[in-house]
Amino acid sequence: MSKQIPTHKKKRLVIVGGGFGGVKTALRLAKEKNLDITLISDKDHFLYYPALYATATGGSHLQSVALLADIFSAFPQVRIIQDTVAGLDAQRHHITTVQGKHYEYDYVVLAIGVVTSYFGIEGLAEFSYGIKSYPEVKRFKKHLHDELVADRELDKNYMVVGAGPTGVELSAAMESYLEAIAHNHKIRKRKVHVNLIEAAPRVLPRMSERASQAVEQRLKSVGVRVMTNKKVESQDDDSIIISGKDIPSRTVVWTSGVSNHPFYKEHSDLFKLAPNGRVIVDSHLEGAPNVYVIGDNAATQYTGLAQTALHDAIFVSKVIGARLHGRAMPMYKAKNPPVVIPVGKNWAIFEWHKLRFGGWAASIVRRMADAIGYHDVLPIGQALGAWKAEYVQEEDCPVCAATL
Repeated sequence: MSKQIPTHKKKRLVIVGGGFGGVKTALRLAKEKNLDITLISDKDHFLYYPALYATATGGSHLQSVALLADIFSAFPQVRIIQDTVAGLDAQRHHITTVQGKHYEYDYVVLAIGVVTSYFGIEGLAEFSYGIKSYPEVKRFKKHLHDELVADRELDKNYMVVGAGPTGVELSAAMESYLEAIAHNHKIRKRKVHVNLIEAAPRVLPRMSERASQAVEQRLKSVGVRVMTNKKVESQDDDSIIISGKDIPSRTVVWTSGVSNHPFYKEHSDLFKLAPNGRVIVDSHLEGAPNVYVIGDNAATQYTGLAQTALHDAIFVSKVIGARLHGRAMPMYKAKNPPVVIPVGKNWAIFEWHKLRFGGWAASIVRRMADAIGYHDVLPIGQALGAWKAEYVQEEDCPVCAATL
């Protein structure tokens, strides 16, 4: 699909997306003298998604949020634009944004990420909470505190929908956090019911059955009620209907269901889409001439994982570097990354191919993986600070903040 281009002229690279894939691509190519780089993101910050659940349960925002300006402070040649992509004209070679700006390109890397899907379930968009962005995290935490202060009691049921990694991590951390803020507000002690709902027959359905079984046992040991083979049918302001049963709850967290960014469907004349809506790419991760699609947006084997986004970014950086210098381009090979998921304090599950173990040792592996993950995208000092921030508690609530 690609055509070699002359190397005597400085080329323009536009990267859309400030997540793992976009940031890593920009960092890898920042020292290319033959390249002008523009990074367009709808946020001014990068999100370290693996730590959002911790920030949502009393942890510091420093472990999950980093300003793009700080990440690229040593690379002024990378121009950062806070805007949202609106269109791509492959004939004229330019990107347009919702602010009406045009950015000409020789190469484009699209790493826009996915959007939440509620599958048309009534009431979820209006009444449920999410933790896929920092504003969502802050809204969720505020709700927990406000409800406690208003009612002087804990909710009857806290519902986490979706037993993928985020749902498992969040539900395992919620009970101790709820008990802590109830104690801070001097709310009478009451048994907390944290429920994890999954439509599939088991938690973590993308992992092995043995890993799922171990995690379910761990969840139950930390007080989470696991409900598998259950379908959410609707929600209103004080209850949720699950497989025909009306359960009282004013705290439903939706961690299930994402779909590819609508940008690709809107440009289906340019991109060929797989049945799941992701973009079909060639052996160089090109989805259209000179347009590379990576991470969650690409229909590759291990899409949907942060490690895959990083792997794709490193690969596409090599491809663009090869094109700049007239070298042979590498061929993409999917890489099966190890998975390590924390389930409560000092416990995690690790799985990679046939290697599998859980417990304290796996939690140490997770800490090491986070150290590597931060260093992949952050300057060393900021990476160390983010890694150490796991031990820092943070609250906007003045009552809770006074106890820190």
